[in-house]
Amino acid sequence: MSETFAMVDPEIFAAVQEMIEKDSAVKEEIRNALRKLDKEVRKITSILSRVHIVPAEHVPKLTDSVNDGFKQVRDEIEGLVEIVKDYPYYKYNGLWTRDLQNTVFLVLLHGWLERSYGIAGSENSLLTIDEVGAVLGVPVNLKTEDKFHLTIEEYLHAVISLVEELTRLTTNAVTQRDFLRPQMINRFVKDIHSSFQVLNLKNDSLRRRSDSLKYSVKKVEDVNYDLILRNLIQITENKTAGAGESKTTSAPEAGMEENVLRAGA
Repeated sequence: MSETFAMVDPEIFAAVQEMIEKDSAVKEEIRNALRKLDKEVRKITSILSRVHIVPAEHVPKLTDSVNDGFKQVRDEIEGLVEIVKDYPYYKYNGLWTRDLQNTVFLVLLHGWLERSYGIAGSENSLLTIDEVGAVLGVPVNLKTEDKFHLTIEEYLHAVISLVEELTRLTTNAVTQRDFLRPQMINRFVKDIHSSFQVLNLKNDSLRRRSDSLKYSVKKVEDVNYDLILRNLIQITENKTAGAGESKTTSAPEAGMEENVLRAGA
């Protein structure tokens, strides 16, 4: 009997199959970690979404109630980092980038609500990417290290989501007779829009989403215009004093002056 020799060593594909199985096991671990993260994110979302239906004076209590939830989110992210720490960042980041964007959005919304409804005098109602990273306990925009981090793109996607949420809040704040908030959101959204105009975006999905900001600006402007027509808010008046000019504002606007919203800062 003649002996038949294989043209391909079967051990090659046996090794490949082993790598596929290991890869699948890692992906399943990541998905399990993301399910835990998503559970905590949904809890926070359900609480913060009540900002659309509660009076302004109840918002600080609302934001305080999710502080423990963000600590749990941080713990879940630490668990995810532990799973992927031995692998190149871009090998699996596609699995969690959307979840991370949603988490960052909640951090930004929580920060905006705390600063806008809390102590007057906040210089910027938009958390920086570094402040978000500190809340989540992750590094940001790493260039020289190949490990888990928050990217600029993920942060900017979350900023756009924040604008969309605040655009909705503009109308709902009016139903709660909170006429200060539409004015603050108007200035905030315009600042965000103008800041995005400066950016040279290479990411296609991010560029397409940023184009929608002009529609948010228009919606917020329309609400404020209606409030002015109904004399529910007052516009700024200028009074001349000697050689210079002094600016006087209505009471709501005086509050806004103490909360300067510079998204591009």
